[in-house]
Amino acid sequence: MNAAIIDMILNKRTEIDELWSEEIANYKTTTSTITPYMREQLNKDFLSLLFSHISQGDISVDGTLERFFDKVLRANMPLEYLTQGLQCFRRIVLEIITEEDIQKNAAFEIYREVDRWMDPILNSVVENSSRLWERTVSIQKSALLELSAPLIPVFQHISVMPLIGTIDTERAKLIMENLLEGVIQYRSQVVLIDITGVPVVDTMVAHHIIQAADAVRLLGSTCILVGIRPEIAQTIVSLGIDLSLFPTKSTLQKGMAKALEVTNQQIVNEK
Repeated sequence: MNAAIIDMILNKRTEIDELWSEEIANYKTTTSTITPYMREQLNKDFLSLLFSHISQGDISVDGTLERFFDKVLRANMPLEYLTQGLQCFRRIVLEIITEEDIQKNAAFEIYREVDRWMDPILNSVVENSSRLWERTVSIQKSALLELSAPLIPVFQHISVMPLIGTIDTERAKLIMENLLEGVIQYRSQVVLIDITGVPVVDTMVAHHIIQAADAVRLLGSTCILVGIRPEIAQTIVSLGIDLSLFPTKSTLQKGMAKALEVTNQQIVNEK
């Protein structure tokens, strides 16, 4: 930034500080739970960071800006807090500087300088926010996928895999992995795949289920498909899908009875 413009901004620091602090104090958020004192300190750090960017150069390259982002995130402040603070600061700086008796060309130069000065910070805000959002989504997606395809041992040598929601290719791969690992880990002789919570069973979903059942059979275990609702049965028949290679039952209870039969077990009521 032009040295004369930097001096002009720094000479007006007190006035800029008062106007910016007053305006940013009016920003309300429902997501943050920080105390008023912590909020005040965060605002001071924000303003100090902006003036450091003016007087010391681009702070988006030395980690200073990223460390402040981390502090904002820990305070659970939204991205809007950063963007509004930056836009507010730029507007106040331009308004105060252009109040001076300057030539028209000088005013345009100031606008260009301030815009060029803001770009690295705005770009860094977007980049850091995008990276954080992608990382958060990735972590949440992985956690949901892992929780959405568990293999649960219920009796000796009998396990159940309840499936809920839509099954896509990525999730089908995870189902297969969890299924095969669980069969070995729990020494399951019978696995019940419960599709009661699967809203739609189309050709692709049926294909994935058949693949899973075939893989279980190759390990020497039996796979029973349960939760066949009337509408799903009609869909399977209309699509010409062959499920004759492994047993199917309408309910988990009936499937469990079949699994106990296959493993030569029975439930006995003690008197």
